[in-house]
Amino acid sequence: MEVEKPLISILQKLSQKEDTAFYAPGHKRGQGIPSSLRELLGTKVFTADLPELPELDNLFAPIGVIQEAQKLAAKTFGAQETWFLVNGSTCGVIAAILATCSPGNKIILPRNSHQSAISGLILSGAMPIFLNPDYDTQWDLSYSITPAALKSALKEHPDTQAVFITYPTYQGVTGHLKEIVQITHNKGIPLIVDEAHGSHFTFHPDLPPSALSLEADLVVQSIHKVLSSLTQSSMLHLRGERVAPQKVSRALQLIQSTSPSYLLLASLDAARAQMAEEGKTLLSRTLNLAQMARTSLKEITGISILEKQTDREGFVDLDITRLTVKVTDIGLTGFEVDRWLREEAQLTAELPNLRHLTFMMTIGNTLEDIQKLTQAFRRLVSERGGNKLPVKKSPSLPLFEANSSVISPREAFFSPTETVTIDCCLGRISAELICPYPPGVPLIMPGEKITPSHLKYLKAVLEQQGTITGCSDPTLNTFKVIN
Repeated sequence: MEVEKPLISILQKLSQKEDTAFYAPGHKRGQGIPSSLRELLGTKVFTADLPELPELDNLFAPIGVIQEAQKLAAKTFGAQETWFLVNGSTCGVIAAILATCSPGNKIILPRNSHQSAISGLILSGAMPIFLNPDYDTQWDLSYSITPAALKSALKEHPDTQAVFITYPTYQGVTGHLKEIVQITHNKGIPLIVDEAHGSHFTFHPDLPPSALSLEADLVVQSIHKVLSSLTQSSMLHLRGERVAPQKVSRALQLIQSTSPSYLLLASLDAARAQMAEEGKTLLSRTLNLAQMARTSLKEITGISILEKQTDREGFVDLDITRLTVKVTDIGLTGFEVDRWLREEAQLTAELPNLRHLTFMMTIGNTLEDIQKLTQAFRRLVSERGGNKLPVKKSPSLPLFEANSSVISPREAFFSPTETVTIDCCLGRISAELICPYPPGVPLIMPGEKITPSHLKYLKAVLEQQGTITGCSDPTLNTFKVIN
């Protein structure tokens, strides 16, 4: 029996229906598209690029096909209620924070949270209580916060209104989510999980458990990242009684487009149906390919593969479809290897860093892809790995001080600012979110004081040819601070 796809079915029907269009979008079912776009995409996709016609329901007050599709998604992913997102997981993270925190409320979150969480803090006015994630200096990777750290923070801040965590990390590392859920719920507050990179966990027993299966309250998933929907399409799931669904809907009305793309919505419907129908089979093949890649790459002298670690507090499990390869032992940086792979092997990694690269394997990859990957690394080591030049170790990420926020990110965002030289910035309150790559963990948040350890670390990152994002002066000669 074929799995239902209500949005796909209605779009297919309407795209084939004769209709003289006096409504948006302006291309009028493809009749007015530029020739360059027609050559790139053809014409068929534009007949389905439709607005909120009567048959297509309303994303913000669904009673028809969108409501039906969202209910099917909730059942498939194990939620009580699901919202389709057309502004990416960013809007889901922001909505989750808006639905749980009011201005001045405290929220606990790890320092390696996605930048969208900081946007949520600015829009909600919530006050962050940041926790240091478990940081691996050997790999230059941040993992999860620990249950002990969360317990301590909740004891120190008993008026906390919500907890936010990332699960899994970009490299597929998961922490003690079950214990974190229990600790949070024992305080009677909700847990928000940024599961952007874990939407596939639900569909195979050999993957880490999903956040919903461990009873998280609000879970944001990027369906486009590891499943098969179109870019920018995600889902926000709710379970339990700690967050009112009306608050989530109201928050989403603030930050979602009032002209949602039905192509994105339909792709979410199709991706859900695909996983409901054949998710385990597809992921079994993906896991086999991932294991094949790991086995082959381990045989190559000079490179190292990130494996599950049992001696780290923030590392409980590993999604093996994320392959992180350390290349510094062959005298190259991850950035150099990334450029070589693109130029010489026509192969692109998901995320290069100074010491390693991360490759994302999904249901869309093939055996040929894996063979190209291993062949490329064999060739790389043969051609470029003979120098054995040492790559300088990344500077140690400084521990973030408790209560480092002087004012909330929202207050900092709206405060008057001034630009000062690096010699005059110490002790001043930052107006910027400053994030060094590597490792991609925000170092200074809006509303925090700038310290000597911050400057020392940022200078070391620049010396290693890393990049600094979020600051108005990437050379670090000047800083924007609260006036």
